[in-house]
Amino acid sequence: MNYLDLIVEPDGELLNVTLNRPEDLNTLSRRAMIELEDLALSLRRDPGVRVVVLTGASGTFSAGLDLKDPKIAALASAPVAERRRLALLGQRLCQAWEDVEQITIAAIEGFCVGGAVSLVISCDFRIMGRSGFMRVPEIDLGLNYSWGSIPRLLHLIGPARTKQMVLLAERVPAQTCLDWGLAEEVVADGSAVDTALVMAHKILAKPPLPVAMTKRAVNRLSAALDRTGSHMDADQFVLTTYTEDHLKGVAAFFDKKAAGPDPKR
Repeated sequence: MNYLDLIVEPDGELLNVTLNRPEDLNTLSRRAMIELEDLALSLRRDPGVRVVVLTGASGTFSAGLDLKDPKIAALASAPVAERRRLALLGQRLCQAWEDVEQITIAAIEGFCVGGAVSLVISCDFRIMGRSGFMRVPEIDLGLNYSWGSIPRLLHLIGPARTKQMVLLAERVPAQTCLDWGLAEEVVADGSAVDTALVMAHKILAKPPLPVAMTKRAVNRLSAALDRTGSHMDADQFVLTTYTEDHLKGVAAFFDKKAAGPDPKR
Protein backbone atom coordinates (compact mmCIF):
# COMPACT_ATOMS: atom_id res chain seq x y z
CA MET A 1 0.00 0.00 0.00
CA ASN A 2 1.17 3.54 -0.77
CA TYR A 3 0.88 5.15 2.67
CA LEU A 4 0.14 8.86 2.90
CA ASP A 5 -0.12 9.41 6.66
CA LEU A 6 2.51 6.87 7.70
CA ILE A 7 6.22 6.49 7.05
CA VAL A 8 7.01 2.77 6.85
CA GLU A 9 10.71 1.90 6.83
CA PRO A 10 11.84 -1.73 6.70
CA ASP A 11 15.21 -2.53 8.25
CA GLY A 12 15.75 -6.26 7.90
CA GLU A 13 13.51 -8.02 10.44
CA LEU A 14 12.67 -4.65 12.02
CA LEU A 15 9.95 -2.32 10.74
CA ASN A 16 9.93 1.36 11.76
CA VAL A 17 6.51 3.04 11.49
CA THR A 18 5.97 6.77 12.01
CA LEU A 19 2.66 8.61 12.28
CA ASN A 20 3.41 11.41 9.85
CA ARG A 21 0.92 14.26 10.19
CA PRO A 22 3.11 16.74 12.11
CA GLU A 23 1.13 19.77 10.93
CA ASP A 24 -1.88 18.28 12.77
CA LEU A 25 0.02 16.89 15.78
CA ASN A 26 -0.13 13.43 14.19
CA THR A 27 -3.85 13.23 14.87
CA LEU A 28 -5.70 10.15 13.66
CA SER A 29 -7.66 11.09 10.58
CA ARG A 30 -9.97 8.52 9.06
CA ARG A 31 -7.33 7.87 6.40
CA ALA A 32 -4.59 7.42 9.00
CA MET A 33 -6.77 4.95 10.88
CA ILE A 34 -7.42 2.94 7.71
CA GLU A 35 -3.70 2.93 6.92
CA LEU A 36 -2.82 1.75 10.44
CA GLU A 37 -5.34 -1.08 10.23
CA ASP A 38 -4.18 -2.09 6.74
CA LEU A 39 -0.54 -2.08 7.84
CA ALA A 40 -1.27 -4.33 10.83
CA LEU A 41 -3.25 -6.74 8.66
CA SER A 42 -0.44 -6.82 6.08
CA LEU A 43 2.02 -7.83 8.81
CA ARG A 44 0.16 -11.12 9.16
CA ARG A 45 1.38 -11.95 5.65
CA ASP A 46 4.97 -10.83 6.28
CA PRO A 47 6.97 -13.40 8.28
CA GLY A 48 10.14 -11.47 7.44
CA VAL A 49 9.25 -8.78 10.02
CA ARG A 50 9.65 -9.75 13.67
CA VAL A 51 9.56 -6.43 15.56
CA VAL A 52 7.73 -3.16 14.85
CA VAL A 53 8.62 0.20 16.42
CA LEU A 54 5.79 2.74 16.23
CA THR A 55 6.33 6.45 16.87
CA GLY A 56 5.15 9.92 15.85
CA ALA A 57 6.87 12.57 13.73
CA SER A 58 8.37 15.81 15.07
CA GLY A 59 8.63 14.93 18.74
CA THR A 60 4.95 14.20 19.33
CA PHE A 61 3.25 10.84 19.33
CA SER A 62 -0.37 11.81 18.57
CA ALA A 63 -3.09 14.15 19.80
CA GLY A 64 -5.71 11.45 19.16
CA LEU A 65 -8.74 11.45 16.88
CA ASP A 66 -8.71 14.28 14.33
CA LEU A 67 -11.97 16.09 15.06
CA LYS A 68 -11.18 18.52 12.22
CA ASP A 69 -11.07 15.76 9.61
CA PRO A 70 -14.09 16.53 7.35
CA LYS A 71 -14.99 12.84 7.19
CA ILE A 72 -15.05 12.66 10.98
CA ALA A 73 -16.68 16.07 11.55
CA ALA A 74 -19.44 15.10 9.10
CA LEU A 75 -20.49 12.31 11.43
CA ALA A 76 -22.19 14.90 13.64
CA SER A 77 -25.05 14.93 11.11
CA ALA A 78 -24.56 11.39 9.78
CA PRO A 79 -26.98 8.49 10.30
CA VAL A 80 -26.41 5.89 13.00
CA ALA A 81 -24.75 3.40 10.67
CA GLU A 82 -22.05 5.89 9.63
CA ARG A 83 -21.27 6.83 13.23
CA ARG A 84 -21.05 3.17 14.16
CA ARG A 85 -18.65 2.47 11.29
CA LEU A 86 -16.19 5.03 12.66
CA ALA A 87 -16.33 3.51 16.14
CA LEU A 88 -15.82 0.03 14.68
CA LEU A 89 -12.88 1.27 12.58
CA GLY A 90 -11.07 2.38 15.74
CA GLN A 91 -11.90 -0.89 17.45
CA ARG A 92 -10.70 -2.91 14.46
CA LEU A 93 -7.40 -1.06 14.07
CA CYS A 94 -6.54 -1.54 17.77
CA GLN A 95 -7.50 -5.20 17.62
CA ALA A 96 -5.40 -5.62 14.47
CA TRP A 97 -2.35 -4.17 16.24
CA GLU A 98 -2.89 -6.36 19.29
CA ASP A 99 -3.25 -9.47 17.12
CA VAL A 100 -0.08 -9.16 15.00
CA GLU A 101 2.43 -11.92 15.66
CA GLN A 102 5.32 -9.43 15.65
CA ILE A 103 6.44 -7.74 18.85
CA THR A 104 5.28 -4.11 18.84
CA ILE A 105 6.98 -1.27 20.73
CA ALA A 106 5.48 2.23 20.95
CA ALA A 107 8.08 5.01 21.33
CA ILE A 108 6.22 7.99 22.80
CA GLU A 109 7.50 11.56 22.88
CA GLY A 110 5.33 14.53 23.86
CA PHE A 111 1.66 13.82 24.19
CA CYS A 112 -0.35 10.70 23.57
CA VAL A 113 -4.07 11.46 23.77
CA GLY A 114 -7.40 9.64 23.38
CA GLY A 115 -7.35 7.28 20.43
CA ALA A 116 -3.55 7.36 20.47
CA VAL A 117 -3.63 5.91 24.00
CA SER A 118 -5.93 3.19 22.64
CA LEU A 119 -3.36 2.45 19.95
CA VAL A 120 -0.30 2.26 22.21
CA ILE A 121 -2.00 0.05 24.80
CA SER A 122 -2.68 -2.35 21.92
CA CYS A 123 1.11 -2.65 21.50
CA ASP A 124 3.29 -4.97 23.56
CA PHE A 125 5.56 -2.32 25.10
CA ARG A 126 5.65 1.45 25.61
CA ILE A 127 8.78 3.62 25.99
CA MET A 128 8.15 7.26 26.97
CA GLY A 129 10.22 10.43 26.85
CA ARG A 130 10.43 12.08 30.26
CA SER A 131 8.22 15.08 29.35
CA GLY A 132 5.61 12.92 27.65
CA PHE A 133 2.16 12.20 29.02
CA MET A 134 -1.00 10.25 28.27
CA ARG A 135 -4.52 11.58 28.56
CA VAL A 136 -7.96 10.14 27.86
CA PRO A 137 -10.29 13.15 27.28
CA GLU A 138 -13.37 11.30 26.01
CA ILE A 139 -15.46 11.97 29.13
CA ASP A 140 -14.91 15.72 28.69
CA LEU A 141 -16.18 15.34 25.12
CA GLY A 142 -19.33 13.63 26.32
CA LEU A 143 -18.16 10.26 24.96
CA ASN A 144 -17.47 6.83 26.39
CA TYR A 145 -13.93 5.51 26.05
CA SER A 146 -14.31 2.94 23.30
CA TRP A 147 -12.15 1.06 20.73
CA GLY A 148 -11.97 -1.90 23.14
CA SER A 149 -9.68 0.15 25.39
CA ILE A 150 -11.17 -0.33 28.86
CA PRO A 151 -10.15 -4.02 29.18
CA ARG A 152 -6.63 -3.26 27.97
CA LEU A 153 -6.23 -0.44 30.49
CA LEU A 154 -7.65 -2.68 33.19
CA HIS A 155 -4.98 -5.34 32.55
CA LEU A 156 -2.19 -2.76 32.68
CA ILE A 157 -3.13 -0.50 35.59
CA GLY A 158 -6.03 -2.11 37.47
CA PRO A 159 -9.63 -1.02 38.08
CA ALA A 160 -9.18 2.05 40.31
CA ARG A 161 -6.51 3.66 38.15
CA THR A 162 -8.49 2.87 35.00
CA LYS A 163 -11.43 4.75 36.50
CA GLN A 164 -9.14 7.56 37.61
CA MET A 165 -7.55 7.95 34.19
CA VAL A 166 -10.83 7.83 32.25
CA LEU A 167 -13.17 9.67 34.63
CA LEU A 168 -10.84 12.53 35.59
CA ALA A 169 -9.53 12.94 32.01
CA GLU A 170 -6.30 14.45 33.37
CA ARG A 171 -2.75 14.22 32.10
CA VAL A 172 -0.85 11.18 33.35
CA PRO A 173 2.86 12.17 33.24
CA ALA A 174 5.44 9.72 31.96
CA GLN A 175 6.81 8.92 35.42
CA THR A 176 3.30 8.15 36.69
CA CYS A 177 2.72 5.96 33.62
CA LEU A 178 5.86 4.06 34.59
CA ASP A 179 4.80 3.75 38.23
CA TRP A 180 1.35 2.50 37.22
CA GLY A 181 2.63 -0.04 34.67
CA LEU A 182 1.39 1.89 31.65
CA ALA A 183 4.97 2.28 30.37
CA GLU A 184 7.99 -0.02 30.60
CA GLU A 185 10.65 2.70 30.54
CA VAL A 186 10.93 6.48 30.87
CA VAL A 187 13.98 7.94 29.17
CA ALA A 188 15.48 11.32 28.35
CA ASP A 189 13.40 13.40 25.95
CA GLY A 190 14.27 12.63 22.36
CA SER A 191 15.60 9.15 23.06
CA ALA A 192 12.40 7.07 23.14
CA VAL A 193 12.96 5.70 19.63
CA ASP A 194 16.62 4.87 20.31
CA THR A 195 15.65 3.03 23.50
CA ALA A 196 12.87 1.20 21.67
CA LEU A 197 15.40 0.13 19.03
CA VAL A 198 17.71 -1.25 21.74
CA MET A 199 14.80 -3.34 23.04
CA ALA A 200 13.89 -4.35 19.48
CA HIS A 201 17.39 -5.66 18.76
CA LYS A 202 17.45 -7.60 22.04
CA ILE A 203 14.22 -9.31 20.95
CA LEU A 204 15.57 -9.91 17.44
CA ALA A 205 18.51 -11.76 19.03
CA LYS A 206 16.11 -14.31 20.53
CA PRO A 207 14.82 -17.42 18.74
CA PRO A 208 11.76 -16.28 16.73
CA LEU A 209 9.37 -19.19 17.36
CA PRO A 210 9.30 -19.11 21.20
CA VAL A 211 9.05 -15.30 21.10
CA ALA A 212 5.95 -15.49 18.90
CA MET A 213 4.49 -18.34 20.97
CA THR A 214 5.03 -16.42 24.21
CA LYS A 215 3.28 -13.31 22.90
CA ARG A 216 0.36 -15.37 21.63
CA ALA A 217 0.00 -17.27 24.91
CA VAL A 218 0.16 -14.16 27.10
CA ASN A 219 -2.31 -12.24 24.92
CA ARG A 220 -4.78 -15.10 24.66
CA LEU A 221 -4.74 -15.81 28.40
CA SER A 222 -4.88 -12.20 29.59
CA ALA A 223 -7.45 -11.04 27.01
CA ALA A 224 -9.71 -14.09 26.96
CA LEU A 225 -12.81 -12.12 27.97
CA ASP A 226 -11.89 -8.72 26.52
CA ARG A 227 -14.11 -8.89 23.45
CA THR A 228 -17.05 -10.01 25.54
CA GLY A 229 -16.48 -7.14 27.96
CA SER A 230 -16.27 -4.46 25.27
CA HIS A 231 -18.65 -5.81 22.63
CA MET A 232 -21.06 -2.91 23.16
CA ASP A 233 -18.62 -0.01 23.36
CA ALA A 234 -19.05 0.99 19.69
CA ASP A 235 -22.81 1.18 20.16
CA GLN A 236 -22.35 3.14 23.37
CA PHE A 237 -20.14 5.54 21.42
CA VAL A 238 -22.92 6.06 18.87
CA LEU A 239 -25.42 6.72 21.66
CA THR A 240 -23.19 9.32 23.32
CA THR A 241 -22.74 11.23 20.04
CA TYR A 242 -26.45 12.10 20.16
CA THR A 243 -26.30 13.68 23.61
CA GLU A 244 -26.23 17.38 24.43
CA ASP A 245 -23.15 16.73 26.60
CA HIS A 246 -21.24 15.61 23.51
CA LEU A 247 -22.21 18.70 21.53
CA LYS A 248 -21.16 20.92 24.42
CA GLY A 249 -17.92 18.98 24.91
CA VAL A 250 -16.87 19.29 21.27
CA ALA A 251 -17.76 23.00 21.24
CA ALA A 252 -15.69 23.53 24.39
CA PHE A 253 -12.79 21.61 22.82
CA PHE A 254 -12.69 23.90 19.80
CA ASP A 255 -13.10 27.00 21.99
CA LYS A 256 -10.07 25.95 24.06
CA LYS A 257 -8.12 25.14 20.90
CA ALA A 258 -8.81 28.62 19.55
CA ALA A 259 -7.75 30.16 22.86
CA GLY A 260 -4.42 28.31 22.89
CA PRO A 261 -3.02 25.50 25.10
CA ASP A 262 -4.01 25.22 28.75
CA PRO A 263 -0.89 24.32 30.75
CA LYS A 264 -3.02 22.55 33.36
CA ARG A 265 -4.50 20.04 30.91
